[in-house]
Amino acid sequence: MASTSARRSRGWLRTELTGLLFSSPAIIGLAAVMAYPVAASLYYSFCNYSVLKPPTWVGTANYERLLTDELFWTSLWNTLYFAAFSVPLGIIVAFLLALLLNVKVRGMTVYRTIFYIPSIVPMVASSVLWIWLFNPQYGAVNALLRHVPGISDPPGWLSDPAWAKPTIILWSIWGVGNTVVIFLAGLQGVPQALYEAAEVDGASPWQRTLSITVPYMTPYLFFALVMGLIGSFQFFTPAMVMTNGTGGPADSTMFYALNLFHRAFSDFKMGYACAMAWVLFILVVIATLVVVKSSARYVYYESADEGAV
Repeated sequence: MASTSARRSRGWLRTELTGLLFSSPAIIGLAAVMAYPVAASLYYSFCNYSVLKPPTWVGTANYERLLTDELFWTSLWNTLYFAAFSVPLGIIVAFLLALLLNVKVRGMTVYRTIFYIPSIVPMVASSVLWIWLFNPQYGAVNALLRHVPGISDPPGWLSDPAWAKPTIILWSIWGVGNTVVIFLAGLQGVPQALYEAAEVDGASPWQRTLSITVPYMTPYLFFALVMGLIGSFQFFTPAMVMTNGTGGPADSTMFYALNLFHRAFSDFKMGYACAMAWVLFILVVIATLVVVKSSARYVYYESADEGAV
C-alpha cells in the first residue's frame, strides 16, 4: 500500500514538473512582460519620474496632487458619463438587434453580416469616418437634418462641448456587432419548448420575451455589462482621433485614459501618470466587484443550483 502511494506521489510530481516545463515559456514571458512593468509602475507612482532623469522618491505626493488637479476630476467625470450612457445603451441596442437577427427569415445571414461589419472596422478608420459624417458644415448627418422641418441649425457635434460626448457615445453604439454575436449565441440556447408552452398558455411575444428570453440571457447580459464597464473606463482611441488628441472642445472629451496619455507622453510626468493608472485600476476593480457581487440577484444559470453565481 505504501509503495503504491509513493508511486502515485512520484507520478503526480512528474506530471506537475512536466506541465511546468512546457508552460515555463509562457510563465517567464508573462512575468517579464507583465509582472515587472506592473511592479515598476507601482514604484514609479511614488516617485517624481520624468523618463529623462532617474526617479526620485516623493511618497504619496503624486496621489495628493490628484485631489487638487481639476483636469483629473474633469477627465474622471467625462469617463463616468461615457460609461453611464454607452454601456447600457450598447447592451440594449445589441440585445434588440440580436432578437431581430434571431428570426428565421430568408437572407438572414446577409443581415447578420451587415450588422457585424462595423465591429471589425479598425477604430481609427471608423473614427475618421465619424468625423466626416458629423462635420457641422459638410457632414452627411447635418445635410440630412437640414431637410427636416424645424431644424434649420443642426448641432455642432464634435465642435460643440454639449454634443461632443453624445457623438462619441453614438460611435460606441455603432460598433456593437461583437456583442450581438454573443447574444445570438445565447439566444440559440434558449429551450424552444418553453416558448411553445408559453404560446399554448396564451402569452404574447412581449410576455415570452420578458419571462423566458431575458432570464435565460442574463449570463450573457452580465458578461457584456462587465466587459463594457471595463472597456469604457479605458476608452482612448476614438477620443484621441476625433479630437486630434486635444480632448476638446473645452475638455469635454478629455477622457481619463487620454488625460493619462498626455501626462505620461506629452508632459513626461511618468510618475504622476503611474499614479493615475493605479487609481484607474482601483476604480475598475471596485466597479467590477460591485457588479459581480450584485449579480446573484439578477443572473440566472440553468445548470447547477438556480441563482448560483
